[in-house]
Amino acid sequence: MNTTEKLLAPPEYPASQAPQHVTKLVRPTPWQKATQLAFLRFEKKDLREAERFWIDFGLLTVSRSAEQLVMRGAGTEPAILVATKAEQSRFVGSAFVVPGDTDFARLERESQAKPLAASRIPGGGRGVALQDPDGNDLWLIADWGSVPALPTRPPLHGEMNVLGDIRRVNRTVRSAIEPALVGRLGHFVYQTNNFAAMAEWYMRHIGIIPTDVQYLEDGSPIVTFFRLDLGDLPADHHTFVLASALEPRYEHSAWEVIDLDALGQGQQIMHTRGHEHFWGIGRHLLGSQLFDYWKDADGFDFEHYTDGDVFTADHETRYVPFTTGSIWAWGDDAPREIFPAKSLGLVWRALKLIRQGRMSFAKLRLIGKTLDTPARPWL
Repeated sequence: MNTTEKLLAPPEYPASQAPQHVTKLVRPTPWQKATQLAFLRFEKKDLREAERFWIDFGLLTVSRSAEQLVMRGAGTEPAILVATKAEQSRFVGSAFVVPGDTDFARLERESQAKPLAASRIPGGGRGVALQDPDGNDLWLIADWGSVPALPTRPPLHGEMNVLGDIRRVNRTVRSAIEPALVGRLGHFVYQTNNFAAMAEWYMRHIGIIPTDVQYLEDGSPIVTFFRLDLGDLPADHHTFVLASALEPRYEHSAWEVIDLDALGQGQQIMHTRGHEHFWGIGRHLLGSQLFDYWKDADGFDFEHYTDGDVFTADHETRYVPFTTGSIWAWGDDAPREIFPAKSLGLVWRALKLIRQGRMSFAKLRLIGKTLDTPARPWL
């Protein structure tokens, strides 16, 4: 294989043209279709330190008490992140907006949902709280409030001078060195050892559509990028990503900023304030967004991004072979921490899944072979 062949992106097959050995995701009839990812919920041991990180990251404080912290972005959402005080820091779950005619009684009856008091929902509204198969909270809320949007600077990329197209004459680019103001919450990624059940559950409860399904050599899905079903309105390439893993955990969340200059200047601020840089700047392959990743004091990953793909509901699902290099198109090599480190604990978790009949030795070997293949052998 020559260098040019190594640089080629993996093929992307429309569902109707996917190889025969590929296991396709079966989409159940949704009970309702979410229209927006509203906010994420965390428990934090140190709310003050959490707030410091999120402010430097580009979020804005809505309210703060000894027990709860509510943050917003520049958009009209009254909250995009909610954290409560706890003995241990952890990801609690997500909240999605659903239509006003959602049958909450059915959710209480058939999914053991619990009614939410309006006082618990930042911005008000009504809704229910459910637990997914892994035990994470999912809030479905309707009649959610809104707040006035905050001013943002004009994007700079529209006047970029590119080869053969000069748009900026006798003017300069001088972006401010300031936190990358977050406009909105874009998506979150969750790892699970219960992939089939989790995928079916979320498709049924929020009506999400698989945009890209990455599969292993045996055709089994390992990562799926899901988007909202907004009909003819364009939706982000992914709002929820589900990845098969040996243990369940929050992987990262992504927060949209206005352009590449915001990404870069935001990075300067984060470095200046002493936060731990994880990965970036680069461009993802599936979703296409430009990215920059940071870790908070508890080791949770948060991504700044801009320039992502959007699709309408009629866009056909793509099936893509999974490789370690398919995560990004360019930029620094993906940190090894993205993939599970080999350890006795990892072996124990794998053996436990095998004993439970949820994984085979053959599948474990296949995953190991895939993850051990260098993404960029020349780096």
